[in-house]
Amino acid sequence: MTITELRQQFIAGSYTPVDALNDTLAVIKDKDGDILAFLDVYDDLMEEAKAATERYKQAGENAPALLGVPLAIKNNILIKGRRATGASKILENYTAVYDATIIERLREAGALFVGATNLDEFAMGSSTENSAFGVTKNPHDPTRVPGGSSGGSAAAVAMGAVPAAIGTDTGGSIRQPASYCGLVGYKPTYGAVSRYGLMAMGSSLDQAGPLTNSVADAELLHTTMAGLDTMDMTTIAEDTYPDVPTKDTYTIGIPRDFLKDGVDADVMEQFERTVKELEAAGHTIVDVSLPLFEQGLAAYYISMPAEVSSNLARYDGMRYGLHVDGKDLMEDYMKTRAEGFGTEVKRRILLGTYVLSAGYYDAFYGKAEMVRELMRTELAEVFKTVDLVMTPTTPTPAFKIGEQSDPISMYRQDIFTVPVNLTGIPAISLPQGSVERDGTTLPVGVQYMGPHGGDQRLFDFGKKIFDATVD
Repeated sequence: MTITELRQQFIAGSYTPVDALNDTLAVIKDKDGDILAFLDVYDDLMEEAKAATERYKQAGENAPALLGVPLAIKNNILIKGRRATGASKILENYTAVYDATIIERLREAGALFVGATNLDEFAMGSSTENSAFGVTKNPHDPTRVPGGSSGGSAAAVAMGAVPAAIGTDTGGSIRQPASYCGLVGYKPTYGAVSRYGLMAMGSSLDQAGPLTNSVADAELLHTTMAGLDTMDMTTIAEDTYPDVPTKDTYTIGIPRDFLKDGVDADVMEQFERTVKELEAAGHTIVDVSLPLFEQGLAAYYISMPAEVSSNLARYDGMRYGLHVDGKDLMEDYMKTRAEGFGTEVKRRILLGTYVLSAGYYDAFYGKAEMVRELMRTELAEVFKTVDLVMTPTTPTPAFKIGEQSDPISMYRQDIFTVPVNLTGIPAISLPQGSVERDGTTLPVGVQYMGPHGGDQRLFDFGKKIFDATVD
C-alpha cells in the first residue's frame, strides 16, 4: 500500500507500525533470498515500532508524517551505527559514524529504517550487476535486472517489502530502475536535497530521491528531505527558488528527433499511447528541438568519470575501509585499490584520470563542461514555450542479467536520463504501461522533466495524470 494508505490505517488503529514492521520482515525473509534487494536488514526495531504504535494512540492525525513507516535506504547513504558499504569490498566492514542530513530529517518525521539496499558499486552502473555482494534481481522477472544503480531500493518496493525506498540519482539511477520495476521515481532539482552523508560519486550530479507507489508519496518524502543545509553549500534556500506555477493543464514538449533511434518499437508504442491520453485529458502536446541532448551521453561520460576519479581518491586504505599491506606506501595504495574496487569502478577512475590529465583536460573535460552549459541554455529557451518535456524513461524494458556485457550498450540505457543531471533540472518517471518479453509482462516508464525549481509542478502534474487514475 502507499504511505498515505498506511498512515490512515495507523491513525484508525486497524493496522499498526508493529504490524507493518512484522510484515516487512516477513516479506524480506520470504522473498529476498531470491531477489537480493537488501545488503543488511535491521531486525532490532521492534521497540521503535511499539513506541510509534503508542504515539498514534495519543496523537492520532497529529503524529509526524512518517511515524512508523518502514523505509529502505540505499547503502551509499550513511545511517549512524549501521554498515555503509557502497556495495564495495573497499568499505565492506565500515560503520557510519554519523547520519546523513536526509536520514536525520526522515528520522525526525518518524520513519523506521528497516534495511540497507543493494546498488552498483559506489552507484556506478545501470543494472545493480556491479555490486561486490551479488546481483539484485527484478521482482517482475528474476532473470532480469531491476535497473541501477538504485536497483536494490527499487526491488525492495516492487517486491512489496516496503511502501517506499530512498535511492540516489547521478545519471538516471532512480528513474531508470523505477521504469524497470513499475514505480514512481523522482530526481529533484540539483541542490534541493542535501548531499551531506551521501557517498560522493559525481558531486555536481548526485541527488537523493524517493522510489514509491504514488506521486503523493514521492512528494511527501521529497518535502521531508529537502531544504537548506549548512553542511552542504550546494543546497538551495526555498525562498530563492524561481516562480514555477502549477496549472490546470500543461503544455508538454516532445523532442521527436531525440527519440528517432534506439527505442524499442513497443516501448515507443506505449509512449505514443500516453501522449494520446494526455491530449484527451486536455494537455497540449507540441514538438520541441533539443539538438544538444544528442551530446548529453558523451558529455556525461566525461564529466562524471572526472568527478569519480577525484571523489574516490579518498579510498586509499589509510583512514578507513580496506587496507592491504605492500612493501611501501605506494604499494599499500595500489594493492588496496586493486583489491577493493570492482571492474566498473576502475574503468571510470581510469577514464576520469585520463580526461583530467594535463594534455587532455581542455580537449575533453573542458568541452564537456561547455556542452553542459549550452544544454542549460537550450533547455531554458524550450521552457519559455512549454511547461514540461517528456521522453520514454529508458529505450527498452528491463534486460536480462548478463545481457549487456558491452559497457557502451549499457551506458546507452541512460540516454534519456543523463541530460537531466547534467543540467540540474528535476524529473519524474511514471509507469506508462507494459510490454511483453519472452512471455513475461514487463513495466516501462515515461519521464517528465520540469524547469529548474519546478519540483512542485512535476508533483502536481503527476498526481493529476497518475495518482488520480490509479485511485
